[in-house]
Amino acid sequence: MKVLLIYPEYEDTFWNLKKVLKVMGKKAAYPPLGLLTVAAMLPPGWEKKLIDMNCENLRDEQIKWADYVLISSIVGQKQSTVKVVNRVKEIGRTVIAGGSLFTTGWEAPSNIDTVVLGEAEEIIPDLVKDMENDSLKRIYSREGFPAIKITPIPEWDLIRLSYYNSICIQLSRGCPYNCEFCDVAQLNGRVPRIKDAGQIIAELDSIYDLGWRAGVFFVDDNLIGNKGFLKKEILPAIIKWQKERKHPFTLSTQVSINLSDDLELMEMMTDAGFATVFVGIETPDPDGLEECGKYHNKNRNLLESVKKIQNTGFEVNAGFILGFDSDKETVFQNQIDFIQKSGIVAAMVGLLNVSPKSRLHERLKRSNRLIDNKENVGGNSPELSELNFIPKMEASTLIDGYGKVLKTIYSPGYYFARIKTFLREYRPKKIRQPKVRFYHIRGLFSSLWYLGIKESGRHYYWNLIFWSLFKRPGLLPYAIGLPLGLLHFRTLAWASQYNSYFRQS
Repeated sequence: MKVLLIYPEYEDTFWNLKKVLKVMGKKAAYPPLGLLTVAAMLPPGWEKKLIDMNCENLRDEQIKWADYVLISSIVGQKQSTVKVVNRVKEIGRTVIAGGSLFTTGWEAPSNIDTVVLGEAEEIIPDLVKDMENDSLKRIYSREGFPAIKITPIPEWDLIRLSYYNSICIQLSRGCPYNCEFCDVAQLNGRVPRIKDAGQIIAELDSIYDLGWRAGVFFVDDNLIGNKGFLKKEILPAIIKWQKERKHPFTLSTQVSINLSDDLELMEMMTDAGFATVFVGIETPDPDGLEECGKYHNKNRNLLESVKKIQNTGFEVNAGFILGFDSDKETVFQNQIDFIQKSGIVAAMVGLLNVSPKSRLHERLKRSNRLIDNKENVGGNSPELSELNFIPKMEASTLIDGYGKVLKTIYSPGYYFARIKTFLREYRPKKIRQPKVRFYHIRGLFSSLWYLGIKESGRHYYWNLIFWSLFKRPGLLPYAIGLPLGLLHFRTLAWASQYNSYFRQS
């Protein structure tokens, strides 16, 4: 059996750092972990090829080679997915599609032969059997959540690791919280399912043995969803593994803000090599947090929580949302002020997006506020065509305010000021100096050329460099590297006020 696995191209979102990756000599931020894991579940005797369209072009002869074409997509790949499916069907091959794009409620085009809904571990055996017997069903799904202790190591040899800025692995699925706008609790459950220490060490070994010596992103919905097991079993194993190999990996992940409440956990994570965390802050407004059920963000000083995490040795990236029912017109400036004071350099601000699997979807459906056909709505209100729900705030005010936030925080003056704020708070743990590699040198010269010479706002850049030299000389690499993000964020912010931010956490 010959199987072609295809990962469609990302649309332009905050997550798609094309311009930054290009100057670093990379093609994509992360490899398609889900598709690589599915490949490892297929029979070992099958011939398999994987095409990540973010890294290479898909050729017709590759499609013709295959007996079956498997496509995995997330929401930010919808347009590319449709094009790929049409192309594969024109050549006459069977399409099997899965991934969160379909599981979250998108109606699959009728020319897709088979749709896999949900997690693959308990579905693949039936799917493989029917592929072998040429008796595929239209839909495959299973109730409940499979144990991920049966999940195999991804089949890394199907990709070229050098294409990617960071490799990703998964420790757990699920999140103990149930924020109204988020679909994770419905898709992956509220009780985190976690791999054992042996599994995660085997996965680290698998990429180490291939020669990888850079970033590793733990893609968990919330890494600290099971703090006790993490501190007792997982982190000690990773700390030991990293020490024995002289810390080859710099780790990053997604966590909830209450990480700041547990100093022991933070210190263990930094000992394990975690250096960057993504946190869902959403809004500094208590009414907005109450509305969306983000209770673990309430009744705390969010700025102080962020600073505690930074002080312990983490760079904090964060997500913010505009469009809650409780939002007043002051929310736009409040978001700007909070982001600037926090020193969160990569602040991913987006319009509220209603997932079909979220509690928010059910509430807005009951009140008849969902927009199912944007094209019809857009004829009367162009602003509403950029949303999938009717907001309480005037749509034009919301869209204009969103554009103001993006253009402000990703203007050179605000962006470089935010880097300074971060560097004042940041206290990285000194484990060892990373080995200088070619892409580091390329990043250095790209930073100097694009931000220090070519781009506008270069006086802010040089002010930051000299400030770092005199005030925080040990953090000079961050003063050089962090500005590169502006190449992406500023282009995205100024190109359109209407880019949606699809959070996967």
